[in-house]
Amino acid sequence: MNIAGRNTIACTKGIDEHKGAISIAPLPHQPVIKDLVPDLTHFFAQLTSIQPWLKTETPTPQGEWRQSPQDREELDGLYECILCASCSTACPSYWWNSEKYLGPAALLQAYRWIADSRDEATGERLDALEDPFKLYRCHTIMNCTQVCPKGLNPAKAIGKIKELMVERQT
Repeated sequence: MNIAGRNTIACTKGIDEHKGAISIAPLPHQPVIKDLVPDLTHFFAQLTSIQPWLKTETPTPQGEWRQSPQDREELDGLYECILCASCSTACPSYWWNSEKYLGPAALLQAYRWIADSRDEATGERLDALEDPFKLYRCHTIMNCTQVCPKGLNPAKAIGKIKELMVERQT
């Protein structure tokens, strides 16, 4: 929800962190179901559109898909997202273009799978993001990073996707 003008998770915000009256509202720019409960149907549909699961052509191994410690480390700061929607609902580009722009949370998750060394669909994933609205509406305002209750940096992940797009063209 939005507490004192900032998107956050209510259980992590202490009342003692604020002085005076505190405003409490549902996440901005989302339809409200009731009281402080936003309808996140569209938000989760966008997440589903990036296919947040491991895609491989290689036959499934007997045990688990293995990664080197270095490859696993590449996922730090990506997999911890709890999909609270704080970042996306703090993003002006998402406010104005939420029907087309995927938003910081979905793009952070998209990069999480692109960066995963076990995933074999990087080209397919980048092709799906190559669109004037899905990815390129991020203007690096950094609201997403400022409000993330987990301290993640969706803007950095979006920048990495953009770098990969440029590398593909050269």
